[in-house]
Amino acid sequence: MSQIETFYDVMRRQGITRRSFLKYCSLTAAALGLGPAFAPKIAHAMENKERTPVLWLHGLECTCCSESFIRSAHPLVKDVVLSMISLDYDDTLMASAGHQAEAILEETIQKYKGKYILAVEGNPPLNEDGMFCIVGGKPFLDQLKHAAKDAAAIIAWGSCASWGCVQAARPNPTQAVPIHKVITDKPIIKVPGCPPIAEVMTGVITYMLTFGTLPELDRQGRPKMFYSQRIHDKCYRRPHFDAGQFVEQWDDEGARKGYCLYKVGCKGPTTYNACSTVRWNEGTSFPIQAGHGCIGCSEDGFWDKGSFYDRLTDIHQFGIEKNADEIGTAVAGGVGAAIAAHAAVSAIKRAQHKGDQE
Repeated sequence: MSQIETFYDVMRRQGITRRSFLKYCSLTAAALGLGPAFAPKIAHAMENKERTPVLWLHGLECTCCSESFIRSAHPLVKDVVLSMISLDYDDTLMASAGHQAEAILEETIQKYKGKYILAVEGNPPLNEDGMFCIVGGKPFLDQLKHAAKDAAAIIAWGSCASWGCVQAARPNPTQAVPIHKVITDKPIIKVPGCPPIAEVMTGVITYMLTFGTLPELDRQGRPKMFYSQRIHDKCYRRPHFDAGQFVEQWDDEGARKGYCLYKVGCKGPTTYNACSTVRWNEGTSFPIQAGHGCIGCSEDGFWDKGSFYDRLTDIHQFGIEKNADEIGTAVAGGVGAAIAAHAAVSAIKRAQHKGDQE
């Protein structure tokens, strides 16, 4: 008999009907961007797989990832924590503390070697042998290495764990580093953001529990389902960017009309995240919709890339209404130059051929 209940067992024990369970599976498939055909697969996995033990550690961080996580609506975080996973250790959410909490951590590591998921929020400092972050009387660096040793996989929550974030910003006195700089022999799923979107966090967990594997990752280790496109690509203000219509300064006429925020520092053209599609607070809004440019918080080193309000200098927009004539002239000039160059090359070749014949 299984030592850990399945997700379906827990839901039925809570009085949830079979119909509601299947509806939940369909909504989960939609939230993950999967087709209707995946709903039965999700249902099968939830009915047969044991709830996965999860250890959630906290290093140098502000707990914004946990704050975001508990606000997930699809699926609800209570379904994730109480039904889908077995959250055995999280010193922020768990009732126990002190020696009792540390005993639970050690018990889970020993009992489920190679089977548990290690979720890490925050990062370890290396300076002074890790003494800038102490958990349970020991450096967090030691706790991280110990818990990672027998983990099946590691989730790096937020930009702190994924890239280092503000703790690793210059001059970085504690020598804070991202998780992958310390743990090099385990698969690490990076879910960057300051914080990440709640539904992105629960979506990653749901995928792993459903399919028993890591989601497809990009070359930086981020789930492609949420980090494959720039915020700029799906931004509702993108037509204004293409039309050359920009906010020039805060609260000007362009700002009131909802023009593109690129000139006042928006980092959407270089930031990969799902903000413009999944959005925040149950899909209500995201920073650009609220009138503030993207600060690029899910990108590596965003704290050290200058002011949040500095304009990106290497993005070339096509201003249809402002620059069409100029672009047409430039294209015509380019074609003329190419024709002239071709004529010159042809003349040289003819001269060379004539010389060879003589």
